[in-house]
Order: sequence, then C-alpha cells, then structure tokens
Amino acid sequence: MSTNSLRWPGGPLTGTGRLPASKSEANRALLLQRLAGGGTLANLSEANDTVLMARLLDEADTSTLLDAQDAGTVMRFMTGYLAVTGWRGTLTGSARMRQRPIGVLVDALRTLGADISYAEQEGYPPLVFGGQPLAERTDPAELSVRGDLSSQYISALLMVGPTLPGGLRLRLTGEVGSRPYIKMTLKLMRHFGATATEVGPAEIVVQPGGYRPADYTVESDWSAASYWYALVALAPAGTSVVLPGLREKSWQGDHVIQIIMRPLGVETEFLADGGGARLTQVPATPVPAGAPTTDFTDCPDLAQTVAVVTAALGRPRRFAGLHSLRIKETDRIAGIQNELRKFGADMLEVEPGIFEVQPGAFHVEGQTIETYEDHRMAMAFAPLAMRGPLRVHEPEVVRKSYPSFWRALAAVGMEVE
Repeated sequence: MSTNSLRWPGGPLTGTGRLPASKSEANRALLLQRLAGGGTLANLSEANDTVLMARLLDEADTSTLLDAQDAGTVMRFMTGYLAVTGWRGTLTGSARMRQRPIGVLVDALRTLGADISYAEQEGYPPLVFGGQPLAERTDPAELSVRGDLSSQYISALLMVGPTLPGGLRLRLTGEVGSRPYIKMTLKLMRHFGATATEVGPAEIVVQPGGYRPADYTVESDWSAASYWYALVALAPAGTSVVLPGLREKSWQGDHVIQIIMRPLGVETEFLADGGGARLTQVPATPVPAGAPTTDFTDCPDLAQTVAVVTAALGRPRRFAGLHSLRIKETDRIAGIQNELRKFGADMLEVEPGIFEVQPGAFHVEGQTIETYEDHRMAMAFAPLAMRGPLRVHEPEVVRKSYPSFWRALAAVGMEVE
C-alpha cells in the first residue's frame, strides 16, 4: 500500500496554489459540445473524471462496452447521452460504482422510451442499452424526479431535454439537494443555445431545438480551492496564497467556501483582470456560544473539509444536509467519523440528520489517514500537516479530481515523501 508522509517545515504559507479546472463544468461542457456538434473548449480539467468523459464520448462511436470506473458524473451523464443517441452496449463501472443507485435516472429515461436493462442487480450498474432511439413524440415529455438523491440524475435529464422532439417538462419532488449544480447545468445549456426555464422552485421547462456549437473556457475548481482555504486556516500567522483562475461571479456552488471560511480566519480578495483570488489568514471570529449549524445541502463536497478545519481549530459546529454523502465514492460520514477519532475528535449525529463536530483534545502527531478510495478524504485531511506530521494511505486517489495535488503542495513548501 502506497503512503505519502507530509510535514510542514514551519513559517507562514505563501505562494501560488495551482488548481485544476472544474470537472463539474468540464464534464457538462464536453457532453453539450458533443450534442451541439462543435465548439472549442479551453482549460479542460486534468482530472481523471474529465479525461474519462472525453474518452467515453469518443469510444461510444465504435465500442459496445464502456467503463465509467468510479466517476459518478460520467456514469450518470453518459447514461442520458447513450439513451438519446440509440447506443447499443453495456455501461459498467468500478465495484463501488456498482453499489451506487441509478434506478431513478433509468426509470425516467424508460418513461421517455429508452431501452435500458440491468445486467446484474436491479437499480444499479452495469446497464445494458438495447440500441433503440427514444420514441418520437411532439408533445413535451413530462417527468417527475426526486430531487433529494443526486443532482446528477437531474442534470443528465436536463441536458438531453433539447434533443427530444417535444422538449421536456421536469418536476422535482421532495427536498432538492445540490441546487447550484442544477443551475450550473442550465447556464451551460443556455451557453450552447438551449432554451431552459425555471418556472418555479421545483419545475423546469426545456424547449426542443437542440444545441448550437459554442466555445467555452472552464473555470478553476472551487471544490479544489477548498483545500487551500483549509491550509490557510491551519497555517502559521502571516500566511497568504494566490489561487489563479477563480471567478468572483462563479457558476460553481462550492464558491460558498469563501463565506464559510471567513469566520474561521480566511479572507478572500479577488484580483484585477481575472487574476484569481488571494487568500489571507486573518483573526478568526470569537467562538460562538453553542455550535452553529451549516447546511451543506447545496455544497456537500465541502463537508469533509469544513469538518476537519473546525475540529482542528477547536470550534464545535453542526452539519446539516449530509444525506447524499452516504452514496458517494465511500460513505463519507463514516469516513469522517473514523478519521477524526484518530485525532481525539468526533462527529456525532445529535439529531436526525444533524451531525456535530466535537473537537475534543485535538492533536496531530504522525497519524495515518485512510482514504477509502475517496479523493476527498485524502485532500480534506492533508491540511492537518500544518499542525504536525501526517501520513496518507493510497494518496493516488487524488487523480480523480486533482492529480497534481501533492505536487502543488510541494511547490509551496510542504515536505511530501
């Protein structure tokens, strides 16, 4: 088993944190570019998920077996794309992907006329596509889909909506999670020429007519930026880091990390002429009485990062909106709990659906982090090296979203062995 040993040599953290491009934007843009029949995409993510998305879109023209590996967006987005293009073959994934449900999306596509069956367990990949194009219909296709499971199901349906002869009317039932990702999808669809309108908080109408080619430059990834916010929060006084490529007016929901981290001692300044953002360590606000609550329904990928930082800073905090974390690359709630306990902290469910980080006698002294085949477990806990030596098992998991993560840390002075 491979392991990285991390150590901060001391002194303020300064320099430039090199970020990958947003894989959320890139994977949507790749699919829309293909449906539009052209356009140039700049600053595509180096993340494995994006490289994989681009490859499978190409391979679908000639192959009858596609492997989405452990990439949730690839599995869900390709499912919609393959259904509307009448592809014949099998779409599979990693062992963990075969445990992640996809029945909600498949049921919706079947309602539209897709010929999809399950190769193994009902409701889970692998999926078998029968090669039958969706039924021709001139009236708008109407679907109702649960909004509380994964926004990726919703985005997959929305993106294929303009290709349907009658368009699509999509109603979302229950609580809608990760809503910023849905809004990102709609903005990118409009950029590629589609007409999609939110007619209420739970209903979206997509007009027929397809897409038109367009150029697009992908923004740097705010989810990746969250780990630099954590590093700055935990670093010695005098710390300041520049993160190129971030936009003040971002389509990415995880840009709220700048708001979440301000009370924890990180100030954000956007630089002129698109120069990105400068993060500066400032005094944290006084610890409030009790444990404040942050709702992560719209930004679940930030939960691990914030849990680690609040525990290390000795600031109790309650976390809501974590329901989707159970079906990610790993059960992220269990992962956070297991790893925080190694440092003397914990995250307990104090009310149904409400978890509280309890810092305890937090200490960093050479513990080893298990990553559970989850890129965000590795990167969320790595900033603790600012407080003491640390080891990370299977560090290569970062290839999924931020392949250069360890090199980027070494470039600003982190000792990575």
